[in-house]
Amino acid sequence: MTSQPAVQATTAVLLHLSGPLQSWGERSRFNQRDTLRAPTRSGLIGLVAAALGRRRDQPIDDLATLRFTTRIDRPGTLLRDFHTVGGGMPRRLTVATAEREHRRLDKATLVSHRYYLQDAAFTVAVTAADPSLLEACARALRTPVWPPYLGRRSCPPDAPLLIATVNDDPVAHLTGLPLARPAPRRAQAVTVEFHADAAFTGQWPDSPDVSAHHHVHTQIQDDPVSFAPDARHYRTRPVYRRHIQLPAVQCAGLGVDYVTNLATYLKHSTGEHTP
Repeated sequence: MTSQPAVQATTAVLLHLSGPLQSWGERSRFNQRDTLRAPTRSGLIGLVAAALGRRRDQPIDDLATLRFTTRIDRPGTLLRDFHTVGGGMPRRLTVATAEREHRRLDKATLVSHRYYLQDAAFTVAVTAADPSLLEACARALRTPVWPPYLGRRSCPPDAPLLIATVNDDPVAHLTGLPLARPAPRRAQAVTVEFHADAAFTGQWPDSPDVSAHHHVHTQIQDDPVSFAPDARHYRTRPVYRRHIQLPAVQCAGLGVDYVTNLATYLKHSTGEHTP
């Protein structure tokens, strides 16, 4: 009788977020729709919840245990969309007021400013204490119930979200995966920024000083308690940030070049042949 090898538990789900536009709002109100420079915790939990088929009024307590560490592969550039609604329409077709009436024609046009990230790309490690939760999230992201989007419904991804599930130190993959950016012409290394919603853990390659892992960069209000339309509620949470130097040869380019390098990495590190 031969013993079966032990099945190692999933430690992280690795995601790739890229598209022509992304928008990760934190303080969007009325006619001002902002975006942060990296995916928000509320946006990422919402992405997973949509993949699982959760309605907005369903609880997300289990997803609140997820932790996200984001690598900024390409920061993108900021785009402001000057957006108008209702201008030039007959009064009966203008936007309704809070009193359920229609606006006067001279005040019918509503102007809003909507901000997006253009051509940004991120690699995200999703971790949790419960391996079964990570595996459920990975299955949902592979075959989502509802179409995924990158912060706003008008921002679809341009590639599959799920890179792989792993059962070892996710930091090794987060620092070792190919970077979705062109290689610099002369530099031997590139500076890469990381954000996390909890203190950094694991074996980071650059810093033996673990106190740097616990330095809070800022605080933002994007930790969701409920997505219910009539009871949306978000808590404030810390943002941890750090920069490390990665070899320039890790820059895998764009499009087919990036996907080819990603597939090669996965084949050697996880045994999988495709993202």
